[in-house]
Amino acid sequence: MGNWLTGWSSDGSPGRSPGWSSGGSPGWSSGGSPGWSSGGSPGWSCCWSSGMPSVPAHKLEEYIQANLKPNIECLKKIDQAVDAISDILRNSEIPVERVAKGGSYGRKTVLRGFSDGTLVLFMGHFHRFQDQTNQQMLLNMIERCLKNHEKYKNSVNRGDTLQVSVSIQGQSILLDLHLAFDPLRFSVSPSSWVYRDLKKSMDQVRASPGEFAVCFTTLQEQFFKKYPSKLKDLILLVKHWYQECQKKWIASLPPSLLYALELLTVYAWEQGCQAEDFDIAEGVRTVLQLIRQPTKLCVYWMVYYSFEDETVRNTILHQLKSQRPVILDPTDPTNNVGKDAEFWELLREEAGAWLYSPSLNEVSPAPCWNVLPVSLFVTPSHFLDKFIKEFLQPNKDFLDQIKGAVDVICSFLKENCFRHLNTIKVLKAVKGGSTAKGTALKNGSDADIVLFLSSLDSYASQKTKRSLYVQEIQKQLDACQQAHEWEVKFESSKWEAPRVLSFTLKSKKLNESVEFDVLPAYDALGQLYSGFTSRPKAYKELIELCASPDFHGGEFSTCFTELQRKFIETRPIKLKSLIRLVKHWYKQCERKLKPKASLPPKYALELLTVYAWEQGSGMDDFDTAEGFRTVLDLVIKYQQLCIFWTVNYNFEEEPIRTFLLTQIQKKRPVILDPADPTGDVGGGDRWCWNCLAKEAKKWLASLCFELPSRDFGVGQRGLVQPWKVPVVQTPRSCGAQIYPTVGGVYSA
Repeated sequence: MGNWLTGWSSDGSPGRSPGWSSGGSPGWSSGGSPGWSSGGSPGWSCCWSSGMPSVPAHKLEEYIQANLKPNIECLKKIDQAVDAISDILRNSEIPVERVAKGGSYGRKTVLRGFSDGTLVLFMGHFHRFQDQTNQQMLLNMIERCLKNHEKYKNSVNRGDTLQVSVSIQGQSILLDLHLAFDPLRFSVSPSSWVYRDLKKSMDQVRASPGEFAVCFTTLQEQFFKKYPSKLKDLILLVKHWYQECQKKWIASLPPSLLYALELLTVYAWEQGCQAEDFDIAEGVRTVLQLIRQPTKLCVYWMVYYSFEDETVRNTILHQLKSQRPVILDPTDPTNNVGKDAEFWELLREEAGAWLYSPSLNEVSPAPCWNVLPVSLFVTPSHFLDKFIKEFLQPNKDFLDQIKGAVDVICSFLKENCFRHLNTIKVLKAVKGGSTAKGTALKNGSDADIVLFLSSLDSYASQKTKRSLYVQEIQKQLDACQQAHEWEVKFESSKWEAPRVLSFTLKSKKLNESVEFDVLPAYDALGQLYSGFTSRPKAYKELIELCASPDFHGGEFSTCFTELQRKFIETRPIKLKSLIRLVKHWYKQCERKLKPKASLPPKYALELLTVYAWEQGSGMDDFDTAEGFRTVLDLVIKYQQLCIFWTVNYNFEEEPIRTFLLTQIQKKRPVILDPADPTGDVGGGDRWCWNCLAKEAKKWLASLCFELPSRDFGVGQRGLVQPWKVPVVQTPRSCGAQIYPTVGGVYSA
């Protein structure tokens, strides 16, 4: 499966089997670099290392267009030729009902020169999967039928399979012809009975996993059709690298491995990017990093099959529990196309050589997407702590990176930003967000800084003036970039009067870029924030604003950043790890559901996790799977949730008491910010909790909640049980002497 047309005569008929010409490298003259005349190359050398030319990262896209992408007109003519062959077979005495195009040709991932493909002939008299096991007589008929045509008699070859070549102006496709049962004859997508029947048929004839995958060729074509053209370009680059590795090893690797790399590239893009336009170098680095971790790889999709049917579920779980790497065919749950483990070690070494080569590392560190090699869904319950430590928990380098970036920005904000404005003083710059709380996820270099200014002396002044200070900070950061050797990239705000300045900071002192949110705020708690005395006054002032129609609950939560931080950062380390796990789960749901659904804020899930632990465990050491299961159970019961804390405010004084009683009688779910009583992050029907709850129900079938099989008999399945946690809190449960009256209104 070389990249260029080799092994074929000029008229398109087969000569030697496809391979490399004896004269040298494929597709270029001995005097020049690939795809270019001997007179010069477009900015890169023609030397080869690690199976790829030393193409600079910023030239990869140009390289793909110039060397790897086939001519569109040639492909159109090949399509016409393949359609003509299909018509001949459908109109012959052979009972062909319909024809599907598969392989690289069907997936539209054809490399320039020579590429593979399949032509699947769905036979009308095949009524079961096992009917296609005996094909020799029909293949003989098809071979004779094609050879009877003058145009194709020299293009047909019969070896292990029946093949027909189609060549147009230097572009050649070698098609393997397969006869198959059509499980989709009555529908465009399979129902669970199709996959139940598949498993039953495979058991009856003792078929190998994936033996009937060809029956789902139409679905493979559909699966790849929805992806953007630039992702297909990335696939071409990965395939080209793979084929160069093949050439270097002088080895014939299984075709399934090529399909596995295509799927791995799709997975990398889905999990890490999802943008139609992206940096090719970032994409290929991500794929190479995944290839470097074959013993961890477990990749799958729930597009055409799912866990809903028990037989199908058991089939999928059997595959997902098998030896890594696992790359499951999205159209056939029995087909692990990544199973050839011995070849992955070779690929791993070559991937490292290219990944760390100077050509792919023009900048340091070279950016890539944040993609895990394995899904949380298939992580067994007893491995969750290891999953968190290995994939979610930041290391010391990450934490030092954030600290260094925060110190740089805080120093600038306090010492330089407003020095020309004598009327403005920076009272303090407070680090907030997940980094400050100790719940940041690995590879997510972000930091929140709340800037308390002397000129913001009330909530009202924060509302009216903060956008002016956002603009001023941006102006000063922009002006100081060159002097401080920074590179700052601002994120445009969709708001006319932005509340926050979002930007990315790069510096010679930092290993990678860091994303910042800077928020000007009123210092409502004053310098007595560590005590309780200043809080009633601050909350009473805030509650007075609630009568205004322009007021939005939680609008001034930044004023209480220190209290939010303290609420989480003092918690046990393992609880923070559980919060990381829940946030990672939330991100998986967010990727799947957005932009279709407006999900509740992550902070709501953090608070829900703290509540689950407080009410269900309260121990420094606990079972992570039980905690995770409890949080998902609370999400599922969202319509009943009423959760609050009285660590910073309580029911003792008016008007706070009356306000809190009103808040907790709102439409469920109610989850009050423990630092800001106006901030209901549960939000009632403001957000799509129903969508999140639906996902949580699906996740109850994951391996995360399956107990180790050693604890149960053969065929039995034990499930992790949640902690017993009340879904509703009342003032009385928090120790307040307040009781509900007959009318439903709380009174002392």
